[in-house]
Amino acid sequence: MPPMGGGPMGRGYLTEEEKANAPKVTWPLVKRIFSYLLPYWKQLAVVLACIVVSSILGLLPSVLTGRIIDEGLIGQNLRMLIILIVASLGVSLGSNLIGVAESYLNNWIAQHLSFDLRNKMYGHLQKMSQGFFTSSNQGDIITRMTSDISGVERVVTITFTSILSNSITLICAVVIMYRENWILATVGVLIIPLFTIPTRWAGKTRWTLTREAQECNDEINGILNETLSVSGQLLVKLFGKEEHEYNRYVDANRKMIGLHIKESMAGRWFIVVINTFSSVGPMLLYLVGGILIMKYDSTLTVGDISVLVALLGRMYGPVNSLLNIQVEWIRSMALFTRIFEYFDMPVEIQNAPDAVVPATANGNVVFKNVQFSYNPERQILKNVNFELKSGNSIAIVGPSGSGKSTIINLIPRLYDVCGGEVTFDGIDVRKLDLEFLRRNIGIVSQETYLFNGTIRENLLYAKPDATEEELIEACKKANIYDFVQNQEQGLDTMVGNRGLKLSGGEKQRISIARILLKDPVLFIFDEATSALDSISEKKIQEAIDPIIHSRTSILIAHRLSTILAADEILVIKDGEIAERGTHTELLDDGGIYQELYETQFGKALVQE
Repeated sequence: MPPMGGGPMGRGYLTEEEKANAPKVTWPLVKRIFSYLLPYWKQLAVVLACIVVSSILGLLPSVLTGRIIDEGLIGQNLRMLIILIVASLGVSLGSNLIGVAESYLNNWIAQHLSFDLRNKMYGHLQKMSQGFFTSSNQGDIITRMTSDISGVERVVTITFTSILSNSITLICAVVIMYRENWILATVGVLIIPLFTIPTRWAGKTRWTLTREAQECNDEINGILNETLSVSGQLLVKLFGKEEHEYNRYVDANRKMIGLHIKESMAGRWFIVVINTFSSVGPMLLYLVGGILIMKYDSTLTVGDISVLVALLGRMYGPVNSLLNIQVEWIRSMALFTRIFEYFDMPVEIQNAPDAVVPATANGNVVFKNVQFSYNPERQILKNVNFELKSGNSIAIVGPSGSGKSTIINLIPRLYDVCGGEVTFDGIDVRKLDLEFLRRNIGIVSQETYLFNGTIRENLLYAKPDATEEELIEACKKANIYDFVQNQEQGLDTMVGNRGLKLSGGEKQRISIARILLKDPVLFIFDEATSALDSISEKKIQEAIDPIIHSRTSILIAHRLSTILAADEILVIKDGEIAERGTHTELLDDGGIYQELYETQFGKALVQE
């Protein structure tokens, strides 16, 4: 039986979403796609040659069948029969061996193309600004990096080669058939379109059923995820919904069984129809060929008819495949379009052509009339002006959403200002070399991120060549060494995915140790203790205090003692510096700071 071509397993039909989002195929798009294949043009040329030779050799056994029948069997020539059979086997073996070589080269090209695209995508994403990652769906980013680029491999290994091999097979088969007998060739060519009707009908039916079964399966998985999780089970038990959820699962399961039975039977009926239609073509050729031989004394032989029947059978698969190639082509173009969308996203934060790399860094920071907004509708910072001199510290306080974290994000250029300028040691940060700038700034944020590895590996991320003594010293300064020492594996203790095997305070202190190993000239603490219990907060505060007194630092904190240690306090409200001064000066002014002090720091003062 010939292959189905574009059945449901091959997804030979476009979904409504795919139809709506089908990309416009233009010459620039096609040209751009082939530009990625250009480095492998030599391998592509060999693949093309292999496809041509393999397709032609694949048809020769069908041609030799005629001679085997006429010259070997009917002619009763044993020697010729053996020669033709050996030749037919040799041609088949040669065709298959060339096919293996073509398949290897095809996959080699596809894998290298995928390798190039993944590297380019990852490199491009690494250069994107923080704004891109905060506004983009993480799942979408991962999909473009993985399944979209993996789908490109299919384009090379299947779509392009399928078009070539099937087209060559069809052209050669039609030419040979017409050389044998134009009447029978015409009959065969007219039959082929009729054969595709049941194939596409059955394929569409099975695809519809498969899609419904998948939707039903998603529903079942949703029920299982919701009701068999710890939180879900607790809710079910507390509300006494066990029977309700059981009945809901049974209904979905019953629907799934019915769809699977329909899909299975649709497949069986398809096989019946396809087998029937695949028999019609040969029977018609035998009938017309017999009439030509018996009634019109044609030179046509039994072997000729056998050749035509064999070639007709070889044409069914390529015809179905080419009929469905539009679907694969659209999907292929959609994949490339999605990938190119990311490639075409501008890199907002990048080095200036003449980026400056100073010999040393002191950590002087100046904000001059800084304005910033994430979108035009809402301005976050308005004319912010302040100066932080080397060796000093500044505390930034204010209500949530006032722009405190935005201020510190502008210093290492996680975002760029929309107006004014931020200078680092007297140079606009946009003119400084990015690597130099970020190497000299260390940030400890509220949301600490640790890689899934050991404590040692997470610390060495800041300084790969750090010695054991340096690691231990950093841990001692970060007030985490006692914890590390008590672990069975010490520094080689696994922290788990995102540090989930550690408490919040332990993760935060490891983060501080990591920054100490980096040894930047400017330390920034962004509410590093806000989400921790009082004991963890105290240990972290003991690690932070020496840094504040000895290093240039900016603090966003809820703890009063941290703020009191700062040389200057900036009070931010609605994106502006509403007040500034020392703790005593601001309390005497009786403004926003006094209100924050009384509501937010009053209890902390009593505790301290």
